[in-house]
Amino acid sequence: MLDSIQHLIDALREELKQYGEMLALLDQQQEAVVLHAADDVLDTVATISSQKEVIRSTREQREECQHELARLLDQPDDAALSRLILLLPEAYRPLVKALLEENNHLLMRVQQRARQNHILLNRSMELMQGFINSFLPACHTPTYNGSGGVSTRPASASPLYEAVG
Repeated sequence: MLDSIQHLIDALREELKQYGEMLALLDQQQEAVVLHAADDVLDTVATISSQKEVIRSTREQREECQHELARLLDQPDDAALSRLILLLPEAYRPLVKALLEENNHLLMRVQQRARQNHILLNRSMELMQGFINSFLPACHTPTYNGSGGVSTRPASASPLYEAVG
């Protein structure tokens, strides 16, 4: 059982590391958006997407370690880690609990930063759409849709330049 506990601890540490990597990438993306560095924003999108897959894989490995430990402790496979901690030898409880709490805390920070970046990117898109519409004011008329959001509805298109003949 001690090997299973150690595997779980290693998996929790790896998951924590990967959440930290994601937070750093989201920080880079936020900085790129604020600095209007479009190429850097595009680079971060690809890197964040790759990191998302690394986190998914890391989480699956941790869940497998958790399931294995649950079986050894005669618990259901889907037993919460917080429940399993209570069944661990006393010497391991503080470490596993601390890793669980830190993972949860870091995951919340990642989610918060991702929401902030989403808002920033949406605002940038709105500003760009406004800029484009300033050259073609008759092409798009902003209206409110049924859910209260702003949508654009194409109006009758007019040519950019009408020659006098």
